[in-house]
Parts: sequence; C-alpha cells; structure tokens
Amino acid sequence: MEAQDSATATASIAVPATPPASHTAARTESPAGSRRGTLLASLGVAAFSLTFPSTAWGLESFGPWSLVALRTILAAAIAGVFLLALRVPVPERRHWGSLLVVAGGVVVGFPLLTTLALRTSTTSHAAVVVGLLPLTTAAFAAVRTGRRPSRTFWGAALAGAAAVVAFTLGESGGSLSAGDPYLFGALLVCAAGYTEGGRLARLMPGWQVAGWALVLCLPLALAGAVVALMAEPVRPTAHGLVGLAWVAAGSTFFGLYVWYRGMASIGIARASQLQLAQPLLTLVWSVLLLSEQLSPAAPLAAVAVLVCITVTQRTST
Repeated sequence: MEAQDSATATASIAVPATPPASHTAARTESPAGSRRGTLLASLGVAAFSLTFPSTAWGLESFGPWSLVALRTILAAAIAGVFLLALRVPVPERRHWGSLLVVAGGVVVGFPLLTTLALRTSTTSHAAVVVGLLPLTTAAFAAVRTGRRPSRTFWGAALAGAAAVVAFTLGESGGSLSAGDPYLFGALLVCAAGYTEGGRLARLMPGWQVAGWALVLCLPLALAGAVVALMAEPVRPTAHGLVGLAWVAAGSTFFGLYVWYRGMASIGIARASQLQLAQPLLTLVWSVLLLSEQLSPAAPLAAVAVLVCITVTQRTST
C-alpha cells in the first residue's frame, strides 16, 4: 500500500463525523485531488469490468455457492495480512453498522446474486445491472448523505443509464431471463454497500473499509465453503482457477480498495457515473475472453456513454 495509507493505518481512525470546512474543501475542490480520485475510481471500474467474465470462468470449476465462499475467503486473507502487518486499529463501534452494510451488499450480496444469475444469463445481459448501478448509487447517496445533485447531473445520468440499458437489452434480444430477479436484487444491495462504503472512506482509508468488511464475512464464508464444497462438484481447470483468483484479488480486494479511495475524493455520485463505462468494458472482455459476439452498435453506445460521463464529471454535485 502507499505510504500515505501506511501512515494513516498506524493512527487512530476516530475522527469527527463532519470534517472541518477547510479540510472538506481541500479534498473536494483541489483539481489535482479530483484528477487523482477520478483515476482511482476509474481503476476500480476497470477491475470490476472483469468480474462477470472471470465469474463465468470460475463457474467452469466451481458451483455458485462454492465460488462466492472461496473468493471471499481468499480476499479476506489478503485483507487480513495487510491489516495485521500495518497494525491497523479495530474500527470504532459507531462504524460497524456501516461496515455490515458494505459486507452484506458488496462482499456477499452482489457477488452471490450475480453468480447465481450467470448460471442462466450471459455476461452481456448481466451488464444491465451495471448499467443501472450508477443511477441507483447516486439515488442512494442523495437520500443517505442529503446532497442533491443538479438537474443537469440527473439528466446526464438518466441519459447514460438509458443508453446502456438500451444497448445491453438489444444485445440480449430484449427479453428477460431467469436470472433477472437475482440481477435486480444485486443492483439494490450493491448500491447500498457502495454508498455506505463511500461515506466510511472519508473517515478511514478505502482499503481499510474493504478490508474490515471482508474480515467481517470470513466466519460466514468459511462455514459456507465447507457446506458448499461438499454439496457442489469441483472440476479444477486453468480457466476456473484464474477466474477465482481474479474475482478474489482483483475485483474484491484491489477493485474495492481503489474504488472507495476514489469515491472519498470526488464524491459518491460523481464516482458512480464512471461505472457507466463498465458494461461496455465488460462486453469487450466477453468478446476477448469468452468469444461472445459484439454487435456493430457497440461504438455508438460507447460514444453516448462517454459523453454522459463527461457531463456528470463536469457538473457540480
């Protein structure tokens, strides 16, 4: 981890719930800080874009319950090593409620529900969830934090979401699949987890938010792995093991680390709109890694999404 995080890790994370005005202004108005926050959040989006193809690979070797349990165990082990090595103090009691929301929504809920959905849905169809996630996260953030984005922001966010949904539904033929209930449930729990994690990342380093959420889930994941591995067949393959490694180390640990740091810097609503690019990145990976077919409409959808992202990033939130 960076020296900044290492230094922060050795200090108490007990800070005022509302930072001084000067401190807040420095974090939210500095151009350099905004660019750095945008870069970190973008790295998170890039890591997340590989989640669905990697999950599809993982399902070649493991059942859905086994895959989710194992990815959580591995990611929690990585997080635990960093927490112990840097002697990070245990969060205050007032933070554990939010950490439980992050754990339930981002560490367990979203991975489990999307993995169950990918048994019957293609990765392109599952990208509908990611297409709607930025708008849902912005709505959760507005309610939870009391900050109200401008009408221009909402207009661009809605336009971007509509473009992504139209494109991904077109890719899947416009029909609903058996996995849709899982996908819509994943959308809601993940938006809640992102919002709470983004709030906590302003009080402690983002990797600690992800780390403690993972550690919270470790006992449940261990018990789940024992049961799931006895009930579901295991067929180790190169694809399956690589997929498991990525969803654990890449998506779950590294992705959440840079994502929450980015959200803490540029705000939950603005960071969430960067995810409008995630479905299109996922479709590219699906073509390269899963040999799925990509329609000629992809470049048009990419341009529309990038325009919407530009507007939301330039709009005051």
